Amino acid sequence: MTKKIISVFFAILIVALTSFSAVAYTPTGFEVDAKSALLISMDTNEVLYEKNADQKVYPASITKIMTVILMLENKKYNENGLITMTEDVDPYITGTDSSVSNIQVGEQIRQIDLCYFVLMSSAGDCAYLAALTYGGTVENFVKMMNDKAQKLGLKGTHYGNPVGLHDEQTYTTARDTAELTKYALKNETFKKICESTRYTVPATNMSGERILSTTNFLHDNTTDYFYQYAHGVKTGYTDEAGRCLVSTATLEGYNYMCVLFGCTVSDYKRYEFIDSRNLYRWAFNNFSYKEIADTKNPVCEVPLKLASDTDYLPLYVEDGFISVMPDDADMSTVIIKPHIKEDFAVSAPVKKGQKIATADIIYAEKVIGTVNLISHDSIKANFFLVVLDKLKAFFGSSYMIVVYVVIAVIALIFLIQIIRLNKNRIKKRKVKYIPFDKDDE
Repeated sequence: MTKKIISVFFAILIVALTSFSAVAYTPTGFEVDAKSALLISMDTNEVLYEKNADQKVYPASITKIMTVILMLENKKYNENGLITMTEDVDPYITGTDSSVSNIQVGEQIRQIDLCYFVLMSSAGDCAYLAALTYGGTVENFVKMMNDKAQKLGLKGTHYGNPVGLHDEQTYTTARDTAELTKYALKNETFKKICESTRYTVPATNMSGERILSTTNFLHDNTTDYFYQYAHGVKTGYTDEAGRCLVSTATLEGYNYMCVLFGCTVSDYKRYEFIDSRNLYRWAFNNFSYKEIADTKNPVCEVPLKLASDTDYLPLYVEDGFISVMPDDADMSTVIIKPHIKEDFAVSAPVKKGQKIATADIIYAEKVIGTVNLISHDSIKANFFLVVLDKLKAFFGSSYMIVVYVVIAVIALIFLIQIIRLNKNRIKKRKVKYIPFDKDDE
């Protein structure tokens, strides 16, 4: 209970980083089967565990995360609008061994139900129907997928089809997939679909009600792999990709995401569920929020110019910094390292809350985050010091240096002229010498 209260309090202070923090720990007591893996805190974006997270992998049906988010964001999307299954889908799906629905050609289903078929049941024919409906053509929809990946900054991701069928042009990385999933989960409809265990599809013009079941055994309590704290998101499998799984888990205010690619294919064990469950248990049992920096104590101080009462300005962390760290972490090894040059100085006036610099938070010789350093108070400038500084700056400016040089040159020329004039005058004043001749006596 105490842990939950603390986590809720800390959630207010947590710094939202723009990318995953490069921190990773080594789990004990189990081995991770996946060829590529990533376990992150969804609260702080910190990496708790990674294994070949930037290595190129085949995504299989994890691809459908992108497919569904493009469906939901499309201007044509209307939750209760009807879509008709067309025979144009057949050439794309026949002979591919893809999972398919039992929707018949000519059958009409609601668009929201199509999303459930694609994301929850991983139906390949429905993914192609979505591509034709929202993209006009499969090729154009795939272009939309790649454009979205580029927009989201997924540099290691490319799509060749909307299903995830094996294709050398369809690849991704665990880190890219985590970024994509974080984005997708912001959509409440996507979140609801991927976290559903069962879903009833209403009767259509050609079928009665259908009940869909999730392919993610991690959050299905009728399976041996059920983990009570897990939710969604998507499974995937091809011979080339192996078993793949993206999932999330929540316990007492702690939220994690696990991304696995290339798990061993076995008739007896589903390693993607075993790995995920082991990693979640390890995280929940061994990590907790720790306050690294608060907003009340200064981190450092910098020289302050043009102020009357003080020559130094103390800097504080803007929003505080909370990190998910091992319970037994040695907090004495945490370092807050400001990005401040030796000759750096601040000039008054300074506003309260003004950003002055940044600082890295370092633990175990790794940067776990970056924070803004600000002033806690407003500081007025001294009028006379400001005037003096401006005069000093003006007379020391490059413009004035040019003026000084011009004046010096003019003065030199003037001096040379004076010297020349003086020489001429001296010559005129000299008495002409007349030799003495004795015969003149």
